[in-house]
Amino acid sequence: MEAALEIIESLRSKGANQQLRASYLSATQEYYDLYIQALMKLDQLHPAEGHAATALQASERARARGLLEMLLEASFDLRRRVDPAMLERERQVRQRINDKAFRRRQLLTAKRNEQAASLTSEIEVLTAELQGVQAQIRERHPQYAALTQPAPLSLTEIQQQVLDPDTLLLEYSLIDTQSYLWVVSSNALTSFVLPKRAEIEAAARRVYELLTARNQTPEGETNAERRKRIAQADAQFPEAAAQLSQMLLGPAASLLGRKRLLIVADGPLQFIPFGALPDLTVGNQTTSSYQPLIVAHEIVSLPSASTLAVLRRELGNRQPAPRTVAVLADPIFKETDERVMMARNALGSKKAATSADSAARQALRDVRRAAEDLGEDEFQRLIYTRWEADTISSLAPSGQAFKALDFKASRATALSPDLGQYRIVHFASHSIVNNTHPELSGIVLSLVDKRGRLQDGFLRAHEIYNLKLPAELIVLSACRTGIGKQIRGEGLIRLTRGFMYAGARRVGVNLWSVEDRASAELMVKFYRQMLGPRQMSAAAALRAAQAEMWRNKRWSQPYYWAAFVLLGEWK
Repeated sequence: MEAALEIIESLRSKGANQQLRASYLSATQEYYDLYIQALMKLDQLHPAEGHAATALQASERARARGLLEMLLEASFDLRRRVDPAMLERERQVRQRINDKAFRRRQLLTAKRNEQAASLTSEIEVLTAELQGVQAQIRERHPQYAALTQPAPLSLTEIQQQVLDPDTLLLEYSLIDTQSYLWVVSSNALTSFVLPKRAEIEAAARRVYELLTARNQTPEGETNAERRKRIAQADAQFPEAAAQLSQMLLGPAASLLGRKRLLIVADGPLQFIPFGALPDLTVGNQTTSSYQPLIVAHEIVSLPSASTLAVLRRELGNRQPAPRTVAVLADPIFKETDERVMMARNALGSKKAATSADSAARQALRDVRRAAEDLGEDEFQRLIYTRWEADTISSLAPSGQAFKALDFKASRATALSPDLGQYRIVHFASHSIVNNTHPELSGIVLSLVDKRGRLQDGFLRAHEIYNLKLPAELIVLSACRTGIGKQIRGEGLIRLTRGFMYAGARRVGVNLWSVEDRASAELMVKFYRQMLGPRQMSAAAALRAAQAEMWRNKRWSQPYYWAAFVLLGEWK
C-alpha cells in the first residue's frame, strides 16, 4: 500500500494543472482509505508501535494537498517571476470568462435557454484554457517543481508546530466500513473507531436539515404550515444533534475539558458547525438543558493540520497592515432601489437615466433568476448590514476604518489595492455558490451605478486569487460563503481558498443563509469582543459572541448564530 501511494503521488506531481490534480486525488481516495484501515487494524494488534500516528499522517496525506501547494505558490509569488505576456494572456481569458458569465445570466433571464447553453459550453472551454495557461505559468518557472510536493506533517510536527497545551486537534476520516477520529494534544495521541461513513453522513445531513429549516420553502406552504414545520424542526434538533455529537465526540468527551478545538472534518461534516453540537458533559442534551459546545470551547475549522503549519511558516514574519478595518456593505442590487432615484436626482440626469432604464431593467432581471447558480430568486437589500458596517467602523480608532456603502460597495472597490492596507476586511452582502463552475462563485456587490445602469458587481472566485490582501482576518458575512463544491480528498472548493491564496491568515464564513438582522447582531457582538476593550482573538471573540446569542431568548436557536465559522490561524 505504501508503494501504491508513492506511485499515486508521483503521478499526481507530474502535472501543473491544479484541477486535474484534485480530480486525480479524489479518484484515488480508496487507496488512502485502505492504508488507514490497515494501519488502524495494526494499531489494535500492536498499540505500542506507532501505527495510529502513521495513520494520522496518512490522513494528512489524503486531504487538501492542492490547497497546501497553492499556499506555497502564493508565498513564492510565482506571477512576479514569469513572462508578462503569459500573465496578460491569463488576464484576457479571465475577462472573457467574466463577460460570458454576465451575458449568460442575461440570456437566462430572457428565457433564451439555447443561447445560454451555448455560452455555458464556451465558459467551460475558456475555463479549461485558463487552467492550461496557469499550468504553463507554473511549468515554465524553474523553481516551481520544488513547490509541488509539500510534505504533510507527522504527529511530532503537528504537536510542535500546530498545538499548545490548551489546544486539541480532532481529525476525522470517514470510511465505508468504519470511520476514525484522532485526538491530538501537545503531548499525546488517542485514536477512536467511529461508525461507518453512511451512518455518520445520514446523521450529519439530518442535523443540517433541521438547522436550516427556516431556509426551506416547500411549494404551496402557508405561513401557518411554515411556522409549524419550523417549530417541529427546533424541537427535533436537540435529539438529532445529541446523536451526532455522541457519534463524533462521545468517545473522546473525557479528553476535551475546556480546551480549544481544531476540527479537521471530512465529507458532509464540513457543513456542520461543531460549535452547535451539544456538550455531552452537561446534563441531558436531548432535553431543554441543551448547551452547545461553543459555551466551553473555542472552535476553529481547518482543511488539514498541515495547512495551518504552512500558513504559520509562510506568514509568520509578516508585518500587520497599518490600518484596522475596511467594510463593504449594503450594496445596491436593483435599479428600483430608492438610492438610485436619489442619485439620479442629485446628478440632474433623470432624462438620460430614463433612456437606459429599459436595458438596465432587462439586464438586472438576471439576479432574480438562474436558480442553478444562485439558489435564490433574487437579491433583496440587506438593510441591517448598514448598521453592521456603521457599528464595526465605529469600534476602530479614529482614522483607522474604511467604510464603503451603497454604490461604493462595488467590485471596483473590492479589487482596489487600497484594501491591502487593512488588517481586517469585512464583506456584508449576498454570495453566489456555483457548484458546476466554482471559479464563478463569488460575492455580490453593487449591480447598478448612480444612473441606474447595469454594471458587473460580481467579485468572482477566480478574481479573488489575483488579489493582494495580506489581512489578518477576512470576514465574509455574506450568506453561504462557507459552502462550495466538495471533492473527496481536497475538501470544499470555496471562497476561503481564494482569500487564503490572496494572503489572509484566517477567514470567517457562513454555512447557510441567515436572517439579515440576526447576522448583523452576531457580527457586531463579534467585533465588539475583538476591537473593544477586551481585544480578544478572533476565535475567542466568536465563541463569546455566539454564546451571548445563544443565551438571548430571541436568538437562542442555532440557526441564528451557528452558521458563522472561523477557518485558519487561531492565535
